[in-house]
Amino acid sequence: MRNANMKTISIISCIALLALNALSLLSAASDLHLYFTGASLAIALGLLVAILLTRGEGKRPESRTATARPMPVPAASNQAEAEIVSFLATFQERGRLIDFLMDDITTYDDARVGAAARVVHQGCKAALREHFKIRPIREESEGSSVTIAAGYPADVYRLIGKISGPGPFSGALVHHGWKTDSVKLPRIVRVDPGRLPTIAPAEIELK
Repeated sequence: MRNANMKTISIISCIALLALNALSLLSAASDLHLYFTGASLAIALGLLVAILLTRGEGKRPESRTATARPMPVPAASNQAEAEIVSFLATFQERGRLIDFLMDDITTYDDARVGAAARVVHQGCKAALREHFKIRPIREESEGSSVTIAAGYPADVYRLIGKISGPGPFSGALVHHGWKTDSVKLPRIVRVDPGRLPTIAPAEIELK
C-alpha cells in the first residue's frame, strides 16, 4: 500500500515539475521566474526522495529459515557379524564344519558319518582352544550333590524341577556347564562394507 502511494506522489511531482519548467520558459526574467525555478527545484528534490524511498522498500529477499537437514548416514559395517563369519571360516578350514552341517548325511552309513565327525571334532576342537579359554562351571562330576546359593546369576545356573523359596537350593549336578575366561578372535578388516566376508571360497581347478 505504501509503495502505491509513493508511486502516485512521484507521478504528480513529475507533472508539476514539467508544468513549472514550461511556465519558467514562458515567463521573462523576473521574481515570478525565480519563484518557478525555486518551486521546480523543491519538487525535483521531493521527487528524488520519493524515488529513493520507493527503491528502499522494494521487494526484500525472503528470509529463509535455515532448516537443519540430517546428513545421510551410511549403513555402519557390523564388525561383530564379520568376526562371527570369520570364526565360522576357521571352523570350516580346520574341521570342515560347514561342509559337515550343510551336507545331507541321512544317505550315509554310520561308519562314514563317524569318520567325518572325527575330522570335524579334531579340527574344530583345535580352533576352539586357540581362540577361547574354556573351562567347566562346576568341577564336580555329574551326578554329585551340589548347593546353589541364593541370588545366583541366571545365566550361570539352570534349575530343573520344583523351585520354592529364595534359596539356597540343593540338587544333583546334571551337566557341569561351560564358561570362557578369555576370547582372542582376530580383528577383521572389511574390504567391502556392503557384504560380509566369505566363509570359504569356491575352489576352481583350472584346465
